Amino acid sequence: MTHVDESVLAPLRERYGEPVRLEWEGEISEREHSLATYNPRRSHDVTLFILNGERLALIRKHGFEPGIWRPPGGGVKPGEDFVSGVQREALEETGLRIELQRYLVDATALFVYVPHDVPWRTHVFLATTDDAALAPRDADEIEAARWGTLPELSGSLRTRLLATGRAFWRYRVALHDAAAEALNG
Repeated sequence: MTHVDESVLAPLRERYGEPVRLEWEGEISEREHSLATYNPRRSHDVTLFILNGERLALIRKHGFEPGIWRPPGGGVKPGEDFVSGVQREALEETGLRIELQRYLVDATALFVYVPHDVPWRTHVFLATTDDAALAPRDADEIEAARWGTLPELSGSLRTRLLATGRAFWRYRVALHDAAAEALNG
């Protein structure tokens, strides 16, 4: 059972709106399984579409394939206020101070792996910032951050993610597509 449960999510929906619901299932590799289970108590992430005008914050982690960038995000710690935890993650990964605006997507995923499938949940939020400079504070996790655009995420970056053949990136594309649909809808 995760600590990001209905008692946490109901007030978020009340404050930030009803998200698009997404269900996803895909077979993952041994490497992806080890990434999904490195912290066995964690079964969620929050992905942030951080906008400064038309610019979208993107991050690159160590070990990403060449040309791979994605919106930042991470986990809310047990006992941590959800909004504070999300703001902490944004600061660590991008150096940006953010304000949440909208709850875009509530995704339930099943990463299929024999002998133990991994259930996962992702919450995608729209956030805004007045900060202009990207300066990740967690250099151990984040290799770089840069400004991109929503069309880039739906275009060349989407193509690059799918070209890797990795299930995790197919899942990210499904999240990005659902978030873009929510933003345009």
